[in-house]
Amino acid sequence: MATSADLRLVLTLVKSITDLERIGDEAKKIGVLSARLAAVERPSTNYRELRHLASHVKQMIHGALDALARLDDRGALEVVKSDETVDEEYETIYRQGITFMMEDPRAIRRLMDLTWLARALERIGDHAKNISEYVIFAVHGKDIRHTGLENIEAALSQARES
Repeated sequence: MATSADLRLVLTLVKSITDLERIGDEAKKIGVLSARLAAVERPSTNYRELRHLASHVKQMIHGALDALARLDDRGALEVVKSDETVDEEYETIYRQGITFMMEDPRAIRRLMDLTWLARALERIGDHAKNISEYVIFAVHGKDIRHTGLENIEAALSQARES
């Protein structure tokens, strides 16, 4: 007979599969946008901010999948925490793009592609965060999706003690 933990694990895996598929969709967008950006002149920064954002998102995906494989609530929590950094980096790239568009309207197409690419990376980070939230649900039976970070940490500490 299946236990509640078994059922939570099945639900976690099914929901994670959906997020992984959406990550694939975003990756496809990134490929198309990257090909267009490769065909135009690069800025002097050589997309440094975008590479930094991509690095963070890559770490989030790795962390989320590792936490899923190990059912590691602590690793999952680290991924949830790192989503805030990714959101801030995306916002910075977005604002810079708007500023550069106003300064040089000829670069609007390139900057829009850059902004959409950054948005796709940010969405991948959101999906990695979702997977991590599912892991926490599988381990503790607590839905933390709409809970503040401080409340999540307190609830997990309490769950570990019991």
